[in-house]
Amino acid sequence: MALSLTPASLVLVAVVTKPRDLEIARVFGWYRIPLRTAPKVVAVDFLAFYQTKAFDAAKWRIQYIAPVTGHELTTRGQLLREEVDHPRANDEYYKIQLGPLEELSEPVLSEKWFRITFLYTTGEYLLKARIINDLVVQSEERQILWKALRDRMSQEDKYQAGKVDDSSLNDQVLAMLLGINNNFEQQ
Repeated sequence: MALSLTPASLVLVAVVTKPRDLEIARVFGWYRIPLRTAPKVVAVDFLAFYQTKAFDAAKWRIQYIAPVTGHELTTRGQLLREEVDHPRANDEYYKIQLGPLEELSEPVLSEKWFRITFLYTTGEYLLKARIINDLVVQSEERQILWKALRDRMSQEDKYQAGKVDDSSLNDQVLAMLLGINNNFEQQ
């Protein structure tokens, strides 16, 4: 698959701690970030997903990216309706709306950095990277990256949430993808 990422794309590397969360991004087209730990700018062109130890053989790497189509502020309880009793159900979260996941031709591996949080980079750095350290924007290019981030912050009001139609998925499929152990009647 040819990536839609361009060298000028603004990319946020986001941590995916569970395979279920990557599956939500793939099937439902969104990723969540707690507001209290969110980076200052979420209005980026792409998310790159850093997979943690929970991914077993595919751990400590960036293998997938997705174009960002919008974002909105909501609560965890609204995002994960089967977890209304979760201790953080009323906490505010960014719902980052995504286009289709795209697989990198070669994953970006971690040699040393196994625990990372959020990291801004560009499409150019991501396209050339072989290891996570290669994503760090250096020298004068860093000033260009920060200017782009400041510009995005000033345009936040113009950045609109995309519409997602999840009505076509039946309850059994939703329950299976979200890990709900409910017994549904066969239809």
